[in-house]
Amino acid sequence: MIKTSKQKNRARRHRRVRAKISGTEKRPRLCVFRSNKHIYANLIDDERNCNLLTANDTEIKKTKIEKEPKISGKVAMAYKVGELIAQKAFKNKVDKVVFDRGGYKYHGRVKALAEGARKGGLKF
Repeated sequence: MIKTSKQKNRARRHRRVRAKISGTEKRPRLCVFRSNKHIYANLIDDERNCNLLTANDTEIKKTKIEKEPKISGKVAMAYKVGELIAQKAFKNKVDKVVFDRGGYKYHGRVKALAEGARKGGLKF
């Protein structure tokens, strides 16, 4: 149940965005969800109504490479999640996506995730 007006406004923006875009198998929808602590990215095929791939920051924390410097900050972590979803997409032969910001402003962590995905090779 949505309680605050801020959450209601975000849900309204998300419905408005979702009315205009949808994902296919060849060009899935890159959907972003952010909470206060974590950020998640999904590649979704709306025609078949299924998730193709998922990535989140907890995966990066679990698979830390010792030589890699410690990642600090939510924006840096979002950038890494964007790169991770791009790597997973290329393994599944997906190179073009439709970006769904989930009703959030294209700013901060959402923007960092998109830039990381672009650097990883995804085309929006």
